[in-house]
Amino acid sequence: MNDVIIVGNGPAGCTAAVYTARAGLNPIVISGPMPGGQLTQTTEVENFPGFPEGILGFDLVVKMQKQAERFGAVFKSDSVVKTKLNNNEPHTIILGSGEELFTKTLIIATGASPRWLGLESEKKLMNKGVSACATCDGAFYRDVPVVVIGGGDSAVEEALFLTRFASEVTIIHRRDKLRASNIMAERALKNEKIKIQWDSVVEEILGENQVEGIRIKNVKSGEESIIKCEGYFAALGHIPSTSVFSEYIETDKAGYIKLNDQTSRTNIDGVFAAGDCADSFYQQAITASAMGCKAGIDAEKWLESRS
Repeated sequence: MNDVIIVGNGPAGCTAAVYTARAGLNPIVISGPMPGGQLTQTTEVENFPGFPEGILGFDLVVKMQKQAERFGAVFKSDSVVKTKLNNNEPHTIILGSGEELFTKTLIIATGASPRWLGLESEKKLMNKGVSACATCDGAFYRDVPVVVIGGGDSAVEEALFLTRFASEVTIIHRRDKLRASNIMAERALKNEKIKIQWDSVVEEILGENQVEGIRIKNVKSGEESIIKCEGYFAALGHIPSTSVFSEYIETDKAGYIKLNDQTSRTNIDGVFAAGDCADSFYQQAITASAMGCKAGIDAEKWLESRS
């Protein structure tokens, strides 16, 4: 019987592991299908405190993991394929290898993945001008044109943020009206740096080793055209990685885990959540780490209350 099992080893999972390991709880961390989460899919991280020169996302995750291992956390390279969660009873975690683990507390830190258009060129030019996080990468695109894909509040927020750096921001939207709230849409329409390409979809991202432009198609006329840009930002939302827990854990309509009373507690006693799987708004490495801290402390206090 384990005291703590943590699913996910991104910033949230690693921070929870540091806190629970230092408390002597010997946590087991299940890395999952994308070890390190979204952070390992990015290049340089400039907005995580403590690294004035920036740090590669992969290197940051490795440092977090080594810190947790220093205090006794054990990392397992496997995926959770099934769970059995019960109030006031040990929880069962079934791994892809077939191994069954039993734990008094569970911390879910499985993150979320960006929603993409599914273009081959998106994969080819990932981190070479293709991004899903303006807050993370916007500063790399000073005085160059960029495009934002989407038409909701998140797309407009990304576009407005990018105007601080880019020479021009073009929103590519497949409809003739933004889905964003009226106040957000109005801000975009009034911003001199923002252009909107209505009724259009992206057919291909152009460039061999770096984004050089996009080829778009008008959905009404069928006409194709090319927009030159050096940055491509997908703002199509995220998909929380919570499906394996959905039978037991309460989520919102989008699949994000609901938390109770500003804590990391879920609707199941002894099960906690942290990071992007429970955060549809901020979705930053530093906020995920903070949530991992809360989950680690909450799990420790929960165990103490039952000892």
